[in-house]
Amino acid sequence: MNDVTLRGKVEAIIDPELGRSLGDLRMVQSVEEADGAVQVTIELPTTAYPEPERIERLIDEATDGAVEVIFERTVRGSNSGGKIGLKIANVICVGSGKGGVGKSSVAAGLAFALKASGARVGLMDADVYGPSVPHLLGASGEPSVVEHVGPDGEPVPRIQPLEVDGMRLMSMGFHVEEDQAVIWRGPLLHRTLTQFLQSTDWGELDYLVIDMPPGTGDVALTLSQLLSLSGAVIVCTPQQVALLDALKAVSMFKQVKIPVLGMVENMTGDIFGRGGARDKAEELGLPFLGELPADPEVRIRGDAGRISTLIADDSPVRDQLMAISQKVAIEVARQVTTGTGLPELEIL
Repeated sequence: MNDVTLRGKVEAIIDPELGRSLGDLRMVQSVEEADGAVQVTIELPTTAYPEPERIERLIDEATDGAVEVIFERTVRGSNSGGKIGLKIANVICVGSGKGGVGKSSVAAGLAFALKASGARVGLMDADVYGPSVPHLLGASGEPSVVEHVGPDGEPVPRIQPLEVDGMRLMSMGFHVEEDQAVIWRGPLLHRTLTQFLQSTDWGELDYLVIDMPPGTGDVALTLSQLLSLSGAVIVCTPQQVALLDALKAVSMFKQVKIPVLGMVENMTGDIFGRGGARDKAEELGLPFLGELPADPEVRIRGDAGRISTLIADDSPVRDQLMAISQKVAIEVARQVTTGTGLPELEIL
């Protein structure tokens, strides 16, 4: 079997996650002979691709075991930050229809799970009125400002985000006292979020996870104007009242042209029940991204500022968080590879 025939067989294989051929997805990087063996290099569209050995088995079956499979991982992106000059491949919003559903814990857990897969990840707390991410990560202090040389040679001030366990982090919580209330109207909120994004030295990121404020305020509108968002993750608890509010969040994201990547059911267990978010996601035709149990260890680690350890080996929710991050990454890759994102928002 020559290399051309082998490549054709490999490119015809349907990717088990994205449902399209490896050829259509441009995942077959090379077919070449090395040391007497034929090697096929497959480029996975995300570092968080789940169980790539499934592709290896399909290739083995299609080629009668005639090739060696090598995987490379590259996060494909929609250049989410390009509109405002940021080198961020994908921006993911994590939102909810109401407070108290553990949205911030899920956002932080998702960010650290994506980072654990090998991706470059940042976390931004856009909940200006109730920033909780700094406490969850045990982060404090005020970010410094460093002058960089701009394109025209003039000095440009850049905010240096704080870093926690290798994660770049920005939050309103670094600029106000813990007991200080933020009482702002929309224009000031818009200006602050713009500064957090455009004036922060995020560096090059594969994913920026944004913890949204609860409800359906104008933060989503601001973000949709500034960025080409990869999509939103909706967090809710299983009970009916939370699901009703989650529906409003889904409607809001769709109205401001942000694709909904799917739903996460948080605090699953005896108190709130189980399966409500899965049923609602199925009803709405949205992916169900997974569930996280109502385990007291999650609260304990969050209260202690150790939310990053939710992906440690001793965490009771590590496996669930890693699985959710993989599904989110695949949904983002689906948006990128199929071009199914919603059109850009027009403000009339």
